[in-house]
Amino acid sequence: MSEHLPPLPMDRTPAIGCIGAGFIMADCHLPAYRAASLNVRAISSRREAAARDVAKRHGIAVVHPDVTSLLDDPALSVIDIAVPPDVQPEIIREACRRPHLRGILAQKPLAGSCAEAAGLVRACREAGKTLVVNQNMRSDHAVRSCGRLLARGELGEPVLGTIEMRAIPHWMDWQQRQGWVTLRIMSIHHLDTLRFWFGQPRRIFTAVRPDPRTSLRFAHTDGICASTLEYDGGLICTSLEDVWAGPAQEGAEADCFVRFRVEGTNGLALGSIGWPAWPERVPSTLDVSTTAGGWQKPRWTESWFPDAFIGPMAELLRDLEGTEPAACTGEDNLLTMALVDAAYRSAEEHRAVDPAEILAEAGVG
Repeated sequence: MSEHLPPLPMDRTPAIGCIGAGFIMADCHLPAYRAASLNVRAISSRREAAARDVAKRHGIAVVHPDVTSLLDDPALSVIDIAVPPDVQPEIIREACRRPHLRGILAQKPLAGSCAEAAGLVRACREAGKTLVVNQNMRSDHAVRSCGRLLARGELGEPVLGTIEMRAIPHWMDWQQRQGWVTLRIMSIHHLDTLRFWFGQPRRIFTAVRPDPRTSLRFAHTDGICASTLEYDGGLICTSLEDVWAGPAQEGAEADCFVRFRVEGTNGLALGSIGWPAWPERVPSTLDVSTTAGGWQKPRWTESWFPDAFIGPMAELLRDLEGTEPAACTGEDNLLTMALVDAAYRSAEEHRAVDPAEILAEAGVG
């Protein structure tokens, strides 16, 4: 399990322009890029003062007064977008109009629906831009190592996979205008990870209810979410996102965690994700037991936040240099977007939904 980290690009000189100066950019993207010695040249944000603060903190040479100015910067070849999903699509479309830009790293969710995301993917393809989506949970070292075990067949035929999250996220104000909370923000990580491990399921059944705590701030339906995924071969997966996690913020003792469990005919993998302890850096873990031997319990120093955030950008740069095609492409992410939209439809219509329904409606063949 020594290959637990994503491979880095050989050429780290391409100039990167960063759009956004919030927590994800300032505390996750940029520390990961600095540790990998990537060439972050410029930054812009909705508020120029915020961009200047982040530039000073991370030693970024150029601060653009607005997004248009950054996109027009001929020194840049790659842009990294970290803005809300209702703002991101127009930035991607504008980037497609700049011939000097070769690669785009976009946030998840790529857009507000699979259909809108499909339009962005087509625009990038027609403009010759390489689009990668920041599904960074795939790059967490425990998730990545579990994926390698599955790919090598060390767990045998997968029987049951579960991801269970009981944690209290810091919701962003922009979510209020979206009208949704968990499925497109937290569940999307877990559904994408299950796709990364096992491929696209045949159908998904999702039940949701509002989170009592978040309901005090704004109306929503998808607070607490429970999804069951069915595969043609008999594999069943479940994903639970409990953002209420009990009245921990109301005076009770807390029990917050993210765990996963994969059972196969030849082995068992148990994982934990250290993210709920943030800002404390708690490494993710993986314990493995197989019929070939007892427990293996490797331990690493890396944590999901911020270390895994190098993965998607590294994929993009390796693709651009011709070393290895990216996996988290815009095209691949349409399958995740379809799965999320299918979860919303399932919850609304109280039935299992085939993600192929969503893809067909989005014009994705």
